[in-house]
Amino acid sequence: MKDIGVRKGDAIVIYLPMLMELPIAMLACARIGAVHSVVFAGFSAESLAQRIIDCKPKAVITCNAVRRGSKVIYLKDIVDAALIESSHNGISVDACLVYENQSALEREATNWHEGRDIWWQDVVPKCPTTCAVEWVDAEDPLFLLYTSGSTGKPKGVLHTTGGYMIYTGTTFKYAFDYKPSDIYWCTADCGWITGHSYVTYGPLVNGATVVVYEGAPNYPDPGRCWDIVDKYKVTIFYTAPTLVRSLMRDGDEYVTRYSRKSLRVLGSVGEPINPSAWRWFFNIVGDSRCPISDTWWQTETGGFMITPLPGAWPQKPGSATFPFFGVQPVIVDEKGIEIEGECSGYLCVKSSWPGAFRTLYGDHERYETTYFKPFPGYYFSGDGCSRDKDGYHWLTGRVDDVINVSGHRIGTAEVESALVSHPKCAEAAVVGVEHEVKGQAIYAFVTLVEGVPYSEELRKSLILSVRNQIGAFAAPDKVHWAPGLPKTRSGKIMRRILRKIASRQLDELGDTSTLADPNVVEQLIALADC
Repeated sequence: MKDIGVRKGDAIVIYLPMLMELPIAMLACARIGAVHSVVFAGFSAESLAQRIIDCKPKAVITCNAVRRGSKVIYLKDIVDAALIESSHNGISVDACLVYENQSALEREATNWHEGRDIWWQDVVPKCPTTCAVEWVDAEDPLFLLYTSGSTGKPKGVLHTTGGYMIYTGTTFKYAFDYKPSDIYWCTADCGWITGHSYVTYGPLVNGATVVVYEGAPNYPDPGRCWDIVDKYKVTIFYTAPTLVRSLMRDGDEYVTRYSRKSLRVLGSVGEPINPSAWRWFFNIVGDSRCPISDTWWQTETGGFMITPLPGAWPQKPGSATFPFFGVQPVIVDEKGIEIEGECSGYLCVKSSWPGAFRTLYGDHERYETTYFKPFPGYYFSGDGCSRDKDGYHWLTGRVDDVINVSGHRIGTAEVESALVSHPKCAEAAVVGVEHEVKGQAIYAFVTLVEGVPYSEELRKSLILSVRNQIGAFAAPDKVHWAPGLPKTRSGKIMRRILRKIASRQLDELGDTSTLADPNVVEQLIALADC
């Protein structure tokens, strides 16, 4: 990177699958003071271009292709398309470092842009094995990570160096009861915050031995995780409720055929874990002997905020339990008044902590408006929370227009914009519904252009529009044809009603008399299974 002119403060976009080269590239950026922005390798060319345009990187790091199960994904082609789109918006990138992933595609079959593209294998092995540290200030930026916002445009969360390193290192050490002899495996991708804080920085600050795995965790069969646990003698296993639910559905035999005796601590991240999945994880995977660190935190918080400490206090299935050292969570009502004791409300944080993000890149006003304006004097998490009589915290999910699908935060506005960009879609409204594996699924109500008939082919075309613009993980699970949407007289879409229809809670629709056209509700119900 230094050879192509990358200097302290320059941005580098990394678009890689979970190869070892991904955390290596992140650490190389940190070493020379460059600011990395890892983009999850499931994002589309358009989503990648958005991020390139926003952070204006000096270079992009990618690989030619990757296997997803038996399928090959041509990542380099996605990067090429994104760079073309970026250049049309006035942002050109002079260098693209490409790792040749021979297990997916030979270099001869890779599309190549001479003068811009550089093979990793041609230059990295020739570099010196030492690199002088570029010392930075504690408040200098370490990385940018884009997260979905309820307004449609992804937010560039900016984390700085000193506080973030201290916080990830400390939370990792205590929340997992880390010991130097441990073998640690977190199944998260570095395209998300968990892969930053608890695959790369937190464990390595502690000198931990980390397993990095590229590929589907249930391929070639649902026993893949436990095969890896036994092979590498994994002692700490940190994963998402989505994977737990998926493996639970596949049956106990895929777990019990493996020993798993090395395991001593389990962890859960990304969304609240439902009690039945918690019990299966504890009883079957952990043989009823491994405590579960059910962690609540966010991209914005940098590290764990509410989490059990293994063995420190009794656990309750589905509860994140108590705050980490120094964290002061509060539950407030609609007016921002703190509620004491047993209650439900909005989860906020009173006073700061070292791992807190410092701004939204290029949009500090949005930073203040989104996180600090809703309840003045507090950081507003955007999550709902209940506290029981014993003081345990129970996360109830997002209270804004963000859907949590398999731990991926997806803004409803992003999906709606992708749907409405389709020439035959006049209007769209997206809500989240419960899903037994993903936690939440995306349910889209779509109003077509006048005169366009409903068809299965059009339904597939609309879903493809979302896949192309955002990524496969944001594709709606259900497209519900809507002659109209329930709106107030001022034109606001009543998402509460759409959620009830999507969840088939038709006896809980409430008062619909205030709608501009109450008949729309009956029409939507009639089309529910079309």
